[in-house]
Amino acid sequence: MSFNTFGRVFRFTTWGESHGPALGAVVDGCPPGLSLSEAEIQPWLDKRRPGQSRYTTQRQEPDRVRILSGVFEGRTTGTPISLMIENVDQRSKDYSEVAKAYRPGHADYAYDAKYGFRDYRGGGRSSARETAARVAAGGVARLVISEVSIRAYLVELGGDSIDRAGFDDAEIDRNPFFCPDAAAAARWAVLLDEARKNGSSLGAIVECVATGVPAGWGAPLYAKLDSELAAAMMSINAVKGVEIGDGFAAARLRGEDNADPMQPGNDGKPVFLANHAGGVAGGIATGQPVVVRIALKPTSSILTPVETITRDGDPSEIKTKGRHDPCVGIRAAPVAEAMMALVLADQKLLHRAQTGRG
Repeated sequence: MSFNTFGRVFRFTTWGESHGPALGAVVDGCPPGLSLSEAEIQPWLDKRRPGQSRYTTQRQEPDRVRILSGVFEGRTTGTPISLMIENVDQRSKDYSEVAKAYRPGHADYAYDAKYGFRDYRGGGRSSARETAARVAAGGVARLVISEVSIRAYLVELGGDSIDRAGFDDAEIDRNPFFCPDAAAAARWAVLLDEARKNGSSLGAIVECVATGVPAGWGAPLYAKLDSELAAAMMSINAVKGVEIGDGFAAARLRGEDNADPMQPGNDGKPVFLANHAGGVAGGIATGQPVVVRIALKPTSSILTPVETITRDGDPSEIKTKGRHDPCVGIRAAPVAEAMMALVLADQKLLHRAQTGRG
């Protein structure tokens, strides 16, 4: 059995391959009556779109989304919403060597081991191109959680971190790295230029923050808000680690330092003095910002020769030609936002179903 669907009430299924004619998503469980048009989804796809700077793959894809179903007279009908994005700039010939030998670090061998057959053109379903469909679905999810604001940005690239004291939200949209620190962005440009010239790649850490999430969304055990977020973020290509709040750093704190002290607020709700928990306690939102960080490995498709084996099991060496991101973490920022939106939309509807409250 193959799993291509995520969510419980608000569900989406992605389809398509990197070098097929198109890819897309089917969103089911979206409430009826929401205003929805292609123009409301497109800005999110434009943020993820390839070829916008020399620091991403030069594959030229417009990523124009088409709504095929589930919308009538500009409003959602409550039926499945089908979204399609055409592929227009495939170069399958670039992958002739990949057909003969496995790329270390990529999913080539694992897919072959599972299915006994694989689509070597850009990795097929294992390609990060699939995330365009998630971003489109996330555009629908944002309409369900209009009370929530989501922002993702890079906090580290190639082992070089931002200076939190210099955090500037406006700077995120001014540079090609989704970086809130102008000085760090300038350093990262140098790091990535060096990596590209050397035929290599770099990893990154993306932080995603959702503000306006009401207290109460989530569940105590098997549909925890943080466990659903962890699963969603780990499903993104190249993600090898997820942190909620302080994450692993919490293990190095004492109990009193890790606590999020509360004081009474004017509206009867608590005022939190810290957010080490990342906005989630016992699997349920506390009303504070929900904070998630994801660690992305360096791009596996590189020009530096690496030892490998052929499909017949013979020793070989491979360097991957074609157009690839020198750091997949850059375009992962809008994907992380989409997955955050998709999880929160699902949790909002689950909360409404159980409690009768939005």
